[in-house]
Amino acid sequence: MSANAAVAAHAVDSRRAWLTVVAAFFASGVTLGTAYSFGAFFESMSEEFDAANGSTALIFGITTCLFFSLSIISGRMSDRFGPRVVLVAGAAALFLGLIATSRVQSLGLGYVTYGLGVGIAAACGYVPMVAVVGGWFEQHRAVAVGLAVAGIGVGTLVMSPVSAALIDRWGWRDTYVFFAVGGAGVMLACVPLVDRPPGDGSPQPSRFKDALGSPVFRRFALSAFALGLALFVPFVFVGQYAKERGIGSVQAAVLVGVLGGSSVLSRVGFGSLVRRFGSFRLYRACLIITTGSFLLWLAAGSSYVMLVLFVLTLGVGYGGFVALSPIVISDRMGVAGLGSILGLMYTAPGIGALVGAPTAGWLIDTTDGYRWSIIWCIAAGSTAVALLTGLPVDKSGRLERASNARG
Repeated sequence: MSANAAVAAHAVDSRRAWLTVVAAFFASGVTLGTAYSFGAFFESMSEEFDAANGSTALIFGITTCLFFSLSIISGRMSDRFGPRVVLVAGAAALFLGLIATSRVQSLGLGYVTYGLGVGIAAACGYVPMVAVVGGWFEQHRAVAVGLAVAGIGVGTLVMSPVSAALIDRWGWRDTYVFFAVGGAGVMLACVPLVDRPPGDGSPQPSRFKDALGSPVFRRFALSAFALGLALFVPFVFVGQYAKERGIGSVQAAVLVGVLGGSSVLSRVGFGSLVRRFGSFRLYRACLIITTGSFLLWLAAGSSYVMLVLFVLTLGVGYGGFVALSPIVISDRMGVAGLGSILGLMYTAPGIGALVGAPTAGWLIDTTDGYRWSIIWCIAAGSTAVALLTGLPVDKSGRLERASNARG
């Protein structure tokens, strides 16, 4: 065994590896927590700019699309230059984007400042960090990735109700200033904790061609796109739905927080169950849970208890989707160049979010209610589940490992 190989073998699953989990937890938590707390800002921004639901929701759609699609670039940057450079870039984008958003005088300019700022920050703080965590682990990879992405749920759990309370006290503009300073500070604090996965120190290869040439990968990505049409709608609208039914602003924001909180448990829980049930089998179950949860929203009416049950159930499915996606992909494609593969895969639900949330807003404006937007989500989720039918699965419940580079 060479000296480099011996060092790599010692480092994998080591204490040093767990520091990357801490960094990924906080980096993803602060960036995605910021993005997913947008629902708390929705009403204030919509009223100030006299904008329709669909137009205001487009801010979230653009941000989520950029976050996922720019992960192609940030994932590749992490493979090539290392994760520390990516985190610094994300901290700068978050700070500048939120400061600029706090000063915009039109919704259209907010599309640019918030969309680019938070979108770039999330692209830097999530996918590359998850790929790095995956490269630092072998025996405990599923649990480590589950803990890393649990940061998104904790960030959402904390930041959504905090956003509502700060907006009530200080207004939405000052709240973005607070988030700019605090969020950038957290990301910079993560920089010393993260480093390249063990190896010879050379840049990771690009795997775009392998992924795009794989029929299994393409089907998986198309399913993720369909899920993205539905998954992000509640982040924007469930709080607004609750407030229109007489529920207070902080209580309404707590719904998104509960969604994030329940996703924490499922991220860690599903990660620990991979060996027993198989990553793909669990992933498919999560998509079924996600789709079925919208039936609870459809039946909720003005019941806050039913709304809580809806977001709890959705959080379980959503958390599993996030935690298991990297595991399913690495089972199929391997971990070499995983940053570029995950960046490409996550573009699919990002495009789904760009289409799904504004479409739901348009349906709400057109029909003067939420029924048809919820039905839209159910149809999209059902399509996502159907697209997984027929993919090659081994006896352990994982996608079969690709027999060649094209998968």
